[in-house]
Amino acid sequence: MKNICFCFQMHAPYRLKRYRFFEIGQDHYYYDDMATEEYITWLTQTSYMPLCQTIKEMIRLSKNRFHCALAVSGTMLELFEQFVPEMIDLLKELAVSKCVEFVRVPYSYSLAGQCNPSELEAQLKAHADKVMDVLGVNSTTLWNTELLYSDEIAEQAWKLGYKTMMTEGAKHILSYKSPNYLYSSSAATKQALLLRNASISDAISFHFSDPNWYNYPMDAEKFIKQVAELPESEQLVNIWMGAETFGVIQRGETGIFEFMKALPYYAIEQGMTFLTPAEAAKKLTATEPIVSPYPLTWTGEGKDVSVFLGNDLQQEATNKFYAVTERVHLCEDKSLKRDWMLLQDVHFLHNMNHIDQGNSIFESAYDAFINYMNILSDFLQRVDEQYPTTIENEELNSLLKTITNQEQEIATLQAEIRKLKKKK
Repeated sequence: MKNICFCFQMHAPYRLKRYRFFEIGQDHYYYDDMATEEYITWLTQTSYMPLCQTIKEMIRLSKNRFHCALAVSGTMLELFEQFVPEMIDLLKELAVSKCVEFVRVPYSYSLAGQCNPSELEAQLKAHADKVMDVLGVNSTTLWNTELLYSDEIAEQAWKLGYKTMMTEGAKHILSYKSPNYLYSSSAATKQALLLRNASISDAISFHFSDPNWYNYPMDAEKFIKQVAELPESEQLVNIWMGAETFGVIQRGETGIFEFMKALPYYAIEQGMTFLTPAEAAKKLTATEPIVSPYPLTWTGEGKDVSVFLGNDLQQEATNKFYAVTERVHLCEDKSLKRDWMLLQDVHFLHNMNHIDQGNSIFESAYDAFINYMNILSDFLQRVDEQYPTTIENEELNSLLKTITNQEQEIATLQAEIRKLKKKK
């Protein structure tokens, strides 16, 4: 029996303003609020909201048999709250349905998993707290930024309590194998690993309305029939994509929303089941471990981190930024910590790619780099005011460890106090 796992990823950054050299040390606000509001409102109304309304309808029409996952960053939830609060209400309805799993995502959609393990842990905790606060749900499934994955990251994720991870079904880790099975991580053998079926996912994302595509026109009945024709042993088909597929890449007039609404009917008719990632991990048995010694993503031809860290500009910005991790973790300045979180967004590194700048507003990679480095220069000055660079990193690490131990001891004592109060 075939099982289909849909997941839709939602994230957009705060737009950076044009920040000139002479503003360093003078202006500590780095964002273009008007551009951010305009873009987020358009993106939500054109794509995210119609998609979630479609998912809600699919759940209703299938009598709760349609299940899927949403990977919504903490930054995105903030932006919804700020500019499109009705989107939060819609997400709450999906959460209440218990048919949608809100998987964990690094809060600001950063490459902390690749650059700094302690920061990854902090961001995942921040995301868990935000999702619980806004939507009241939890998850032990991890969608790392751009499906970033490696054996090292998997091991850390397992230690942090993530029982399931999601990544790209790239050929260089699969070899002759199919992505349509449940696998496990070689670094944490009890951790379930789901692999995206790139060809099926991209067929919807990029070819649905393409008249030159060999399978055009695609309809729900034909799509489900093709899934049913996969080898019988291939029981799990992971179809994951950016939510902007719906309404932006594939505009509403192409029939993409009607296509989605019809899928559950034909799938259920064929005896197929829709699962969330956590449900897939629980229902199915892993076939074998996947080895991934090097970072893997769903981006670019190489399916690696080269789109974000492949040139000198990107590496310079990343190294300078994460060099102050310990100092930022120690400080109590809320505005500084907020900027630290937001400036990690992977989109800012993508803008510095010479070949593929994504949806950059900058004229070139150099233009994006200079703007970001001007902002970073001001940010680093603010960090230095809190913890000067004359303090060695070893001394900071020791101080940070002491503070962490104290916090843990306080939490333990508070728990004991609560137990004693209950006994009374």
